[in-house]
Amino acid sequence: MKENEAFAIVNIGQLVTLAGPPRPRVGPELRELGMIPNAAILIEEGRIAAVGPYSEIQSETPPHAVVVDAQGRCVTPGFVDAHTHMIFAGNRAAEFEQRIAGASYQQIAAAGGGILSTVRATRAASEDELLVESRRHRDWMLRTGTTTAEAKSGYGLDRATELRMLLVMARLNAEGPMRIVPTLLAAHTVPEEFASRRAEYVRWIAKDLIPEVAALKLARFCDAFCDDHAFTIEEARTVLTAARARGLELRLHAEQFRPGTGAALAAELNARTADHLETATPEVLDALRAADVQPVLLPGSVFALSRAAYPPVRTMIRHGLAIVLATDFNPGSSPIYSMPFILSLACLQMALTPAEALTAATINAAWSLGLGDTVGSLKIGKQADLLIHEFADYRELPYFIASPARPRVFIAGQEAAFKE
Repeated sequence: MKENEAFAIVNIGQLVTLAGPPRPRVGPELRELGMIPNAAILIEEGRIAAVGPYSEIQSETPPHAVVVDAQGRCVTPGFVDAHTHMIFAGNRAAEFEQRIAGASYQQIAAAGGGILSTVRATRAASEDELLVESRRHRDWMLRTGTTTAEAKSGYGLDRATELRMLLVMARLNAEGPMRIVPTLLAAHTVPEEFASRRAEYVRWIAKDLIPEVAALKLARFCDAFCDDHAFTIEEARTVLTAARARGLELRLHAEQFRPGTGAALAAELNARTADHLETATPEVLDALRAADVQPVLLPGSVFALSRAAYPPVRTMIRHGLAIVLATDFNPGSSPIYSMPFILSLACLQMALTPAEALTAATINAAWSLGLGDTVGSLKIGKQADLLIHEFADYRELPYFIASPARPRVFIAGQEAAFKE
């Protein structure tokens, strides 16, 4: 299709609209998919102009519109991946082997591996080299149906590389087709050169880096990793308070390895999200709900680290939390870029239904990025980000585990083309 050309997708066997209230979905709403059988969608100027049964849309379709036959297949919104570390150089295949031999994530980090090994590789990469690597990561995600993704810095931990990572995000966003939502994560871990001066590093993030990033408008969010081998609650508070004062919204890695590592702080600061939460207690879940903080759950990192403690998602749903699923795509603890595989993990290991998982990976994820009025569901006026799947039933998404299926991917009404 030509840009801004009107077209209609017809012969949709099962249209999953995710239409509903203009807010994140909770409780039983997570299973309400707004499905329409024998449906069609009319798209004009990159946005959805009409959606409904084909018998109704047919009369609204302009005679000059291009017609796309969905061949009776399922159509859903594009996936929104609300937690990724997709901008990095190199890989950590050697650490993958170490973990198989019995080394823990914390042991590898203490020996100078983990995040710091990726920091060294990323610092050594030029902006163009980093763009080429990150474009490859982006395309992997796009092929599996991700149309919007949050991306974090945090593999620089110095001014030059943190800015370079954010500039690469801006370049990827400008070239399209995937929307990239940038997050500053300089508080990822303490760099080697500040190992004995961690308070100085925290002050530098708060006093120097955050104001510069905010002034350059290179990030929408600021994140911090609150954990025993990362940053304390007070250090994270210093960083996030400074970010909020500069107009950045807040996200927080919290409660991944033990309780009491940041979720209460996310509630206190009214962060947009608290991410991981594998060890969150019912008490802290109540605090998150009261503060309207969305939990971003990352089963891929639990799986890739060979851990057994998945986030207590059924408890979260009972507490009324608007859950989100994301890949946590990164070179160490979750080298997983596929949202369909995350849906499979969520269903099999966390007891989500396919409907709940799909909601958490689309409209709820969109709201967690402040984009719920633009993407994440198929409603009139929204951007036409959608997938024509290779199957007829949405439940096949998590059912066929690690499937090589490739959906047809449309972003703002344009079909994404892939180099083979």
